[in-house]
Amino acid sequence: MSSQPTPVRAIILAAGRGSRLGALTVDSPKCLLEFGGKPLLEWQLDALSEAGIAEIVVIVGFNARLVETMLEGRPNVRTLHNPFYEVADNLASLWMARELFEGDVLVLNGDTLVSADIVRRLLSEGRGTINVTIDRKPDYDTDDMKVWLEGDRVQAIGKQLTQANAESIGMLLFRGEGTRLFRQTMAEMMYEPDTLKRWFLSVIDHLARQGDVHAVDIQGAPWSEVDFAADLITAEALVAGWQAESASLAE
Repeated sequence: MSSQPTPVRAIILAAGRGSRLGALTVDSPKCLLEFGGKPLLEWQLDALSEAGIAEIVVIVGFNARLVETMLEGRPNVRTLHNPFYEVADNLASLWMARELFEGDVLVLNGDTLVSADIVRRLLSEGRGTINVTIDRKPDYDTDDMKVWLEGDRVQAIGKQLTQANAESIGMLLFRGEGTRLFRQTMAEMMYEPDTLKRWFLSVIDHLARQGDVHAVDIQGAPWSEVDFAADLITAEALVAGWQAESASLAE
């Protein structure tokens, strides 16, 4: 078990609409889609809180008021509004949250369902300054956030990689110097003309090529990204399993 402290805060990237889900997200952001009778975002908040995260910041954008209403009554959760979500990718969301990058910080994509066990595993095993949570499977498609590893070191990360032996699940942990380094590198990259159209993982790819990024492997642990219609079935089955397990423990 790592002796490092639990991160000061978690940041959830939930500014986007989720247009690839069509009619389901015309009026409501993807993070409010319900699984097992509970919004995706609420599953995330519960997992982070159960794992000991004391402060959570949700970056909102599309129909932000709906998300803010859902979050009412959660004293450890606050929002940060990104009004530029339609013209920029999620790197811009983290740029707006740059002042929050102090100490230990966990970043989670707003469309990723993870359990408290996975969060605890990242906190326990994420001993590097920058830690990418990864999973493995036999092959990877064009939409996967592919990762190339050598041992536990990330060498490259991105959807356009031509070789990959892992994928990012969309959850990262920054510790100490890694937090400062990410913030500094992000600031430098904001001068580049195409930066607003980049994912924040482009910063991680840049840092990985300098040897500063580690991987935490959760292969075998259930999780789900919610991006396409087919993912809805997988996500519903995942939370049904969690609910059944919880009910069994309560008996």
